[in-house]
This record gives sequence, C-alpha cells and structure tokens, in this order.
Amino acid sequence: MTPPRSPQIPVIVLAGFLGSGKTTLLNHLLQNRAGNRIGVIVNDFGSIEIDAMTVAGQVGSTVSLGNGCLCCAVDASELDTYLETLTRPAARLDVIVIEASGLAEPQELVRMLLASDNPRVRYGGLVEVVDAAEFEGTRDRHPEIDRHLAIADLVVLNKTDRVDGTEHGRLREAVAAVGSRAAVVSAAYGRIDPGLLFDPVPRSDEEEKARQLSFEDLFAEERAARADEEYPGHLHTAYESVSFTAEVPMDPRRFMRFLDSRPEGLYRIKGFADFGPGDRDNRYALHAVGRFLRFVPQQWGRDEPRLTQLVLIGSGIDAEALHKELSDCRESAEQDATSMWGVLRYVQHPDAEQPHSDADRPGGDADRP
Repeated sequence: MTPPRSPQIPVIVLAGFLGSGKTTLLNHLLQNRAGNRIGVIVNDFGSIEIDAMTVAGQVGSTVSLGNGCLCCAVDASELDTYLETLTRPAARLDVIVIEASGLAEPQELVRMLLASDNPRVRYGGLVEVVDAAEFEGTRDRHPEIDRHLAIADLVVLNKTDRVDGTEHGRLREAVAAVGSRAAVVSAAYGRIDPGLLFDPVPRSDEEEKARQLSFEDLFAEERAARADEEYPGHLHTAYESVSFTAEVPMDPRRFMRFLDSRPEGLYRIKGFADFGPGDRDNRYALHAVGRFLRFVPQQWGRDEPRLTQLVLIGSGIDAEALHKELSDCRESAEQDATSMWGVLRYVQHPDAEQPHSDADRPGGDADRP
C-alpha cells in the first residue's frame, strides 16, 4: 500500500487595493484561527513595513518581503524560498496567508503559486477584499479592479456597515457584471467566518497544555467583555456547508459536468470520490476552491467502506439543489475506457514533483487565473 502523504498546506492569497481592509481581515483570522497555526507572508509596498508591524507577534512565522511587490519577481523562485521556510516540518503550520500589497497583481501571485515546485503546498484560493463604501472611487483610480474581481475565488465586500441596502445590492450586481463567478460575502471590520478559508484543527489535550499562549487566547477576555457593545467581537459573516454521502459509485462524466458547472457562491469542495469501475483500486481525494480543481488518487484501505463523501462550502448556496445534482451523478450506466478522462485531467499524483498535465501549469484548464 502506498504510504500516506504528509498533508499539503493551503496557501491563501489575500488581495485588495489600499484601504480595503486586508490587514483587518487578516488580524481577524489570527484572532479566530480555529486551532490552526497560521504562517503569514506580508507583501508590503515601501520601505516602512507597516502591515508587518500590525501583524507582528500574532502568528507563528511572519516573513515580510518589504520594499517592493512579490509579483514583480521574474519567476517563482523567490516565493519558493519563503514557502520553503514556512513549510518546514519544524514550523508545524496548518495554513499560510500571503497578504499582497495593495498595488500587487493578484493574477501573477496565483500563477507563481501554481508554478511552485514545493510539494508541501497547495493553492488555497484568491480572496479579494473590496471597500464597499469606496468602491466607485477605487474603480476610478484602479480600473483593473474589474479584472481582479473576475479572477477571484472569494470576494469579501468589506465595510458594508457604511452602505445602505440599495447600494449593497448594486455592489453585488457590479461584481457579477465583470464576469466574476466568485462566492461573495459581506462583512464589517473584516469579520468573516474562518471556516470559509480553512478547516478547524483539533489539538490533543497534551498539545494544548504544552503550547505557548496564542494571540487568540489574549483576545478571548476582551471579546467576552465586548459582547454587549454596539460592535461585538463575534463573527458577522458565516458560511454554509452541505454534506453528501453516496454508497453507490459516482459516474465520472456526470460528476465532472457537475464540477464544471458548479453554481456561484460555492467556494470550496473537499472529500473523496469513488468512481467504481473507473478505478477500482483508488479513491480520489478532491480539492476545489473557486474554479480551481485537483484530484489525488489514494489506495483504498483493506477494510475501508467504499463511499463518496463530500463537504461543500459557500455563501448563499442551495443545499437541496446541490444534493439533487450530486445524487444525479451516481453511476447508472456502464463505463468505457474513456469515462475517466475528464477526472484524469485534474489528477495530481501522490509522488508528483513536476506538473503532469496542462491542468498543472498556469493557464491550464484547472487554473482559471
């Protein structure tokens, strides 16, 4: 049996123009990290690294790039250097967040991540933070925001406490009008549920007793004290999740049609798929974020029940409709030699060190940016 792989660390790109609230959102994630150990790469623009100072001491490993944009590098080698530092086993990180400069080009950051040679990381999504109250002004100064919105996996409409309902609705329409298929969540003070971006990590009692006091711990009492204030510290924007289990194998063609046309608002899909006759030896671990998709074949355990088990996460998703669509993907017809071709286009092999298909390279079918 193939030995289990070390889990890959998701790398999330947090982007948005100056003043949108990226650092506020990052600090919120650090205060509500759901047990995760978070590493941060702060991509400031300018010699005074204000953002790095803002998050200093709030995270296990902080790498400040400073005095320029990471996206201006010729290739991915510089990014790989920082990722190598943060992904060493001794760091024991669960998530890495790149807070991009307000002047960075997020598409290039995403391409650099997808081209990375580091086998310990996986793409965790592009989150574009938008200042709802200053959207038109930002658009006048930076018309490229339309392109950024179009490639984002998740759009956070921040500072929505400063706009009325009519303007709020117009902003959501404006995001959709640029061709964005991203999930859109509204927030005030950058408060979104971290479950949209990463999963809770339970720690053993022994590990919890031995660990250092975290930034999250330091804020626990303060959040409790603010519970009755006008702007409480609890989460303002939650996510919705749908669980799906099937004891019958999935038809690979139907399942790929579902994945290719998954609805707006569906941000993440994770779990395992059983394709039955398509590959009797393996289950397929599935990782989808936005329009990005990967499968990793893994051998079934000797006594492991052969099930498809998926969790779908998003904002404004229709649970009943998703259940029906997935149920319709269950196998009901004979498969032929070409049935798995659609799945195999997005396969990342467990022992892969180099890309195996166009889907593994920037600009390939799996890499919408």
